[in-house]
Amino acid sequence: MDLTKLVFLLVLVCSIPVFHAYGQLDDKPPQGILRSGIVGVKLLDAYFGTSTEKMEVGPGDKNVPFTVEFANISTTDIVGIKGQLSLPTYFQSPQGINYPIQADSNTRATTGSNFHLTFYVDISDGALIKTYPGSVEIDYSRLKSSGVRQNSFQFTFTLPGESILNLKSLTPVITSITNNDVILEISNSGSATLSNVNIVLQNTDTSISSASVSTTNVEKVIFDQNYWKIGNINPNSAKTFSFNVFVPESLKNEPLRIPMKITYSNAHGDKQSLIRVADLYINGLIKPSIYGVKVIELSGKKTVIGEILNEGNADGLFGFVKLLPLGDSNIRESSQYIDEIEPDSPIPFNMPIESNGLLSFGEHDIRIIVSYKDAVRDEHTITYDTTITINPFADNTDYGSIIGGLIFLAFVIVIGYKLYSKGKIPFIKKGKIPYVSKKTES
Repeated sequence: MDLTKLVFLLVLVCSIPVFHAYGQLDDKPPQGILRSGIVGVKLLDAYFGTSTEKMEVGPGDKNVPFTVEFANISTTDIVGIKGQLSLPTYFQSPQGINYPIQADSNTRATTGSNFHLTFYVDISDGALIKTYPGSVEIDYSRLKSSGVRQNSFQFTFTLPGESILNLKSLTPVITSITNNDVILEISNSGSATLSNVNIVLQNTDTSISSASVSTTNVEKVIFDQNYWKIGNINPNSAKTFSFNVFVPESLKNEPLRIPMKITYSNAHGDKQSLIRVADLYINGLIKPSIYGVKVIELSGKKTVIGEILNEGNADGLFGFVKLLPLGDSNIRESSQYIDEIEPDSPIPFNMPIESNGLLSFGEHDIRIIVSYKDAVRDEHTITYDTTITINPFADNTDYGSIIGGLIFLAFVIVIGYKLYSKGKIPFIKKGKIPYVSKKTES
C-alpha cells in the first residue's frame, strides 16, 4: 500500500466521530443550552379557583374564578403578561356572550418561577359535570428585549360540581331520664360527590373551643358512640347514622346542641374539615299512671273516683280525664278537666255517673282515659280499663229517702182511694163533691 492511500484511510477513520458529534449537536443540544424550538413559558394547570385554592363550582354559578398556572422557563424575566381564554359555549364572560374572557397580571415573572392568570366566567345551567377542552393565548415581553411575544396552549379542565353538606336530626325531641335512640341525617344537596366522609363527636373539653362551651351542654349527657364512618354521599342524596344518648334528670325543657366534626374529600380530591351542629330538644319526662278507681256515693250520686300519679320530672299540661263505657254498660260518657299533672303528687279525679235511662245496678266495664300535653305541646294519652260495681243506694242516703217517700205516698193514695170508693171517708160521700155553704146575714 502506497503512502497516499494510507494517509487517506487515516483521515477517513478519524473523521467519523467528528461527524457523529456534529449530528448530536444538530438534533439535540446538551442540557443547559436553549433549543430553538422551545418557548419561554410552559402551561402547568387550569382549574376553577384562585391561585391559593381550588373551588367547587357547578352549573348556574356566576362570575367564578378560573385560574391558569404557568412557569417561566426562559433565561430572562418576563413582564406585561396578558391572556385571553377560549372555552366551550357553556362558559361565557360575565360581561356577555360576545365578550372575550381576558385577564392580565401586574407581576414580574422571574426566571424559573411560576405565575398565574385568573379569569372570571359564568357557567350555564345546562353545563354537565365532566371534563372539557380549552385554550389560552398569552402575550408578554422579555426584559432587555423589544417586542411582544405570544404563545398559545391547549388544555383540558373539569367542571367539578359543588358539594353542599348539611346535618340535621331525624329525632328532634328526646326525653330526660331516658335512654334515647337518636338518628341524624347527613345530606349532600349539591352536584358533586362527598367522598370518604367521617364524623367525630365533639364532646370533650379539648375538642370544644372555649367560645362554644357556653352554647352546648353536650358534656352533661352520655353517648354510646363518638365516631362514624359514612363513606361516599352522592349528589342530592343522604345517609343516616344513629347512637344512644342518656339524658340525666337535671336536663329538661331545654335544647341539646351536638357539635360534629365532619371530614371528607371534595370534588378536587382535597381533604376538607368542618363543624356542623345537630340541635335536639330535651323534653321532661311525664310518666303518669292511674290507680284507685272505684265507685262511691257523693252528694246523693254514684261517682267514679281515682288518682293519677306522675313518676316523671315534668308537669303534664292541660290534663283531662274521660270516663267511657265498655260493652253493654249504660253509663254515659263524661269528662273532667284536671289542669296540670305534677310529679310525685297524686292528682285525684271524680266524675258523677250519668246514665242512658235508668242506671243499671251491678258490674260495669269502663275505660278511664287521661290526656295531657308536654312542653312542646304534643298530646299524649294513657288508658286504664277496669270493672266497677254499682250497688243500690243505702237507706240513709238522700236518694233512699226520696224513694221511701215516694213509696209511702203511693201507699197512702191507694188506701185513700179504697176508702173513698166505699164511702167511708167522713164528710165525703161517693160521687159527690163536698162544699162549704156560706152564711148570709139577715
